[in-house]
Amino acid sequence: MAHFDTRAVHAGERLPLRDHSPTATPIYSSTTFSHPGIATTDRVLGGEEPGYSYTRYGNPTVTAFEQAIAALEGSGRAVAFGSGMAAVHAALLAAGVGSGSRVLAAEQIFGSTSSLLVKVFDALGVKTRFVDAYDLEAIEEQLKGFSPTALFLESVSNPLLRVADVPRIAELARDAGTAVLVDNTFLTPYLQRPLDLGADIVIYSATKFLSGHGDVTSGAAVADAPYGDALYELAKLVGGILGPFEAWLSLRGLKTLSLRMQRQCENAAEIARHLAEHPKVSRVHYPGLPDHPDREVAERVMDRPGAVLAFELAEDSREAAFRFLDALELCVRAPTLGDVYTLAIHPATTSHRDLSPGRRERLGIREGLIRLSAGIENPDDLLEDLERALREV
Repeated sequence: MAHFDTRAVHAGERLPLRDHSPTATPIYSSTTFSHPGIATTDRVLGGEEPGYSYTRYGNPTVTAFEQAIAALEGSGRAVAFGSGMAAVHAALLAAGVGSGSRVLAAEQIFGSTSSLLVKVFDALGVKTRFVDAYDLEAIEEQLKGFSPTALFLESVSNPLLRVADVPRIAELARDAGTAVLVDNTFLTPYLQRPLDLGADIVIYSATKFLSGHGDVTSGAAVADAPYGDALYELAKLVGGILGPFEAWLSLRGLKTLSLRMQRQCENAAEIARHLAEHPKVSRVHYPGLPDHPDREVAERVMDRPGAVLAFELAEDSREAAFRFLDALELCVRAPTLGDVYTLAIHPATTSHRDLSPGRRERLGIREGLIRLSAGIENPDDLLEDLERALREV
């Protein structure tokens, strides 16, 4: 098999056509596809013959993006969705979550995922229980006593960068007959491939690092049979599909994933080391630092420490956080991550604003917490910008 960066460049491209192969995948914006005879249409719709009939069922540009993601994962069937949250929703359904079933979820998951479980799935008769994803004994106890259909966690938590021991958790879940769903948005297949570690379904907000340029909203889920086939059927029936233009943008971004992530990881590591010594910073959360609580796990399950970090201001207040963020001139203030430019946000008022203050405090999401997603800029310019902003705190 070719190396990761080679696959990122070539996977999904040059889909075979009858008389030619474009070097770049075209945007097939057609909603329907005609065939030489109605018998062919019948066979394509029935799945007896490969091809395309209606874009909700499949589209060549979307297929190219899906094949590229599957190639980077190394196994499984990839299905593209209109957003990361659409992929999360479909993954839960594909895992068999429905009326009367139970979900065990990490306490430290993305706020919107938590809200999806407690607001949408709860109304459908699904019971969710949250557990500390970094307490293996607690997970094992809940798997035995709660008997969940699915266990949902993130490979690296948002925003405190805790690292899940996916292989060990997958082993525990396998013994309990529970499907393991891993949101791998922060790491991408460049840094971790959860299917290889025992997960059943891996989920991406491809809006972030996979696409990487802040110009498209997309999502994906990858799984082997039977979950992969279930994901496809759900996309087709529910209709939360990715459009061909968005698929083309996502595929184009995917080609430079390894180059971008290499630089972004280097920048994040340098920023983390610098902030760890700063007098106006009380703590830095980054898996590459010696004092990170999951350093051993990170070295075992991740290829590199990643491109996202968080830090706590010594003056732990919303006012101090806002002063810092408003003083930034190069880093972009935006509630997302994974773009080519460095992004800074205040998790308490963005990604986790729907959580109660008490729960945020319990999870360690303080008012003075800042999350940074490193871009590909020169690190000296980034450090200068951060230093200038810290002087305002």
